[in-house]
Amino acid sequence: MSTNTVSPGATRPGWAALMTGRSAVFSVILAGGVMMHALNIYIVTTILPSVVEEIGGLGFYAWSATLFVVASILGAAIASRVLDRAGAGRAYLVATILFAAGSLICAAAPAFSVLLAGRFVQGFGGGLLYAFAYAVIRLVYPEALWSRAISLISIMWGVSTLVGPAVGGFFAELDAWRAAFWSLVPLSLIFGLVALAVLPAKENDQTASAPLPLPQLALLAASVLAVSAGSASFDPIWNGAGLLVAVILVILLVLVERMGNARLLPAGSLVGGSRLIALYATIVLLVIGMQTDIFVPYFLQVLHGQSPLISGYLAALMAMGWTLGSLASAGRNGDAGLRAIASGPAFVLAGLAILAVLLPVPGGALWQMTAVSGGLLLVGVGIGVAWPHLVTNVFHEVSAAEQRLAAGSVSTVQLFATAFGSAAAGMVANLGGLRNGDGAAGASGAAFWLFVVFLAAPILAAVTTRKIAVARTRSDAVELA
Repeated sequence: MSTNTVSPGATRPGWAALMTGRSAVFSVILAGGVMMHALNIYIVTTILPSVVEEIGGLGFYAWSATLFVVASILGAAIASRVLDRAGAGRAYLVATILFAAGSLICAAAPAFSVLLAGRFVQGFGGGLLYAFAYAVIRLVYPEALWSRAISLISIMWGVSTLVGPAVGGFFAELDAWRAAFWSLVPLSLIFGLVALAVLPAKENDQTASAPLPLPQLALLAASVLAVSAGSASFDPIWNGAGLLVAVILVILLVLVERMGNARLLPAGSLVGGSRLIALYATIVLLVIGMQTDIFVPYFLQVLHGQSPLISGYLAALMAMGWTLGSLASAGRNGDAGLRAIASGPAFVLAGLAILAVLLPVPGGALWQMTAVSGGLLLVGVGIGVAWPHLVTNVFHEVSAAEQRLAAGSVSTVQLFATAFGSAAAGMVANLGGLRNGDGAAGASGAAFWLFVVFLAAPILAAVTTRKIAVARTRSDAVELA
């Protein structure tokens, strides 16, 4: 366990400490890398219909996101090794070169298959950038600023959720979707050069980095592809088959991870009863609970008569809630941080319950939309208040030698949960009525079952957060003894 902790009675420095002096430079790099990755996601989502209209590929529409996510997971999973070999500055440059290369391929793509290749390369670079952000936090900030720096990552996602669709819409309106990709190339390369100049070089006393966990990476990618392929079908048999194959692959992944010398997660992460496994389980469950938002714009348009623009921005309230929750919670520490973790599932549960009751009922009245907006915000707030403290507690639970692996593991676990949660949401919505094509009736059934089934995520998260507190109490008792 790391001893680099803040005493429970200590006062954490405010946001000014993150935004002044040398820390301000690091904050710009951290925020810039995350925002490039996040903005790209929302821009591409907006311009993709224009892409299909010009070069075709409607049958592979969903795979643009699937391959991007799979590549992001792989990038995040090897981020600690890249940092070990290259140092922070050069690692950022490598990631931005990959991101730029992927953008270049997409911009010049003559066919959708080429664009998919570009999205994979882009996703790999973006996954590295996202994972590096957590590693940079541990590397360049004092521990007292970790929770605020982690909140800065959440803020960048919230800003990207609002700005990305507008930027993508601008290029789509100009019928210039290629220009959206072209514009990312010089920006990413300039950013990489700035990061190289500002961030620390490779430490001279670093030990040799661990080998790549290639079997785990293969099983990880295969499991996400299996569940994604299954969720793309309206046939429940294929849905179940994809989920079953994915579960089998995840079980194999866990077995290999436990036995192998090269690991994706820090030591002890899969030991029953440990704080680490409870922390990772809480991250997975809270992130899965948020993946219901992928169908919110559809339900708002079909059941409540909202315009695409209004529906999109209402759905973004989950991301905005995450940002607001992180801002409100970042200054806590010690027992207050543990209470923030414990409160997260309650917020998510309340939000999903409101959505399960109100969203399936056709209407669109002001009071109904206000309550639905509140439910969406609550889901995001629940993740936001817990997130900075979940991540900092992961850092505190691992040895100094595995800090970089821990930083990369947070992104890997989050992205993995996002992919699985999105696919599971698709399956539940299809089985709930969406596959029947019954218009409002099918959408109503899908909305009801989606939010009712996903209530299980925050309920289980409430159990895992209790295990975090219990394990902490046991650890403190051992130290006192």
